[in-house]
Amino acid sequence: MRVLIADDSEVLRERLIENVSEIENIEIVGQEGNAKRINDSVERLKPDLVIMDIKMPGGSGIQALESLKKRENPPMIIMFTNFPYLQYRKKCMDLGADYFFYKSTEFEKLLEIIKNTALAHIQKIRKKEYL
Repeated sequence: MRVLIADDSEVLRERLIENVSEIENIEIVGQEGNAKRINDSVERLKPDLVIMDIKMPGGSGIQALESLKKRENPPMIIMFTNFPYLQYRKKCMDLGADYFFYKSTEFEKLLEIIKNTALAHIQKIRKKEYL
């Protein structure tokens, strides 16, 4: 499963890359620190999953989410933020976010969802190979 990480914190991107790349069947295909460039990165890198912050330079992860979910065959999107407020969660879920996690308390939950998603992705691919 191909993963793009979009967050303005280089430290967090590095931590995510280190942890997520240890998950079997995961390939980190890129990282982005500016909201304006997320759509271009998705177009170029074709990730299956985007892990994205809400607040970034160049715009909002919420705007990027809205744009990405309008694409044909959009990637799965996990919002991973320090802004866990109910209005943000609702807005993101209404726009099609697959998950919404709070950075300070749900890092392990994020990794667990990614592991389960990667496993399901591989099973789906293998099932197609048998058809």
